[in-house]
Amino acid sequence: MNQRRVELTLTVNGQRHEVAVEPRKTLADTLREDCGLTGTHLGCEHGVCGACTVLVDDEPVRSCLMFAVQCGGQAIRTVEGLADGERLHPIQQAFWEHHGLQCGFCTPGFLMLATSVLESRPDIGDEELREVLASNLCRCTGYQNIITSVHAARDQMRS
Repeated sequence: MNQRRVELTLTVNGQRHEVAVEPRKTLADTLREDCGLTGTHLGCEHGVCGACTVLVDDEPVRSCLMFAVQCGGQAIRTVEGLADGERLHPIQQAFWEHHGLQCGFCTPGFLMLATSVLESRPDIGDEELREVLASNLCRCTGYQNIITSVHAARDQMRS
């Protein structure tokens, strides 16, 4: 059965992408397959792990659970949109400096989740920040370097 496609304009990292997608195609698949932005990773595809986290109108969402057709007219940010040219975003720099990644699979989701919370709540406390980060999963680390990295980014972004 061939489903009809929906013409859609997505604004991703400030750039317009004209796509034609089936109504049931996820935002994650659309970003990867139609926009060529493969930094958004698919892990569990059930909204549990957080690897696919992107920002839609500055709110973190699990892009594996959201349909692309839900995002028309909204601003989408992916991990590819964090750096400013060659200059890394503070959260990316902190992950590099404080060894906040191992295999790197979960990293884009953590970067986007942390970016959202640090931009919207720069004065967030340590315990609250740990609670927010607990919604994403990493299968390699004990989370300590991720938390250290996000704390360092928070402190740098505050100044």
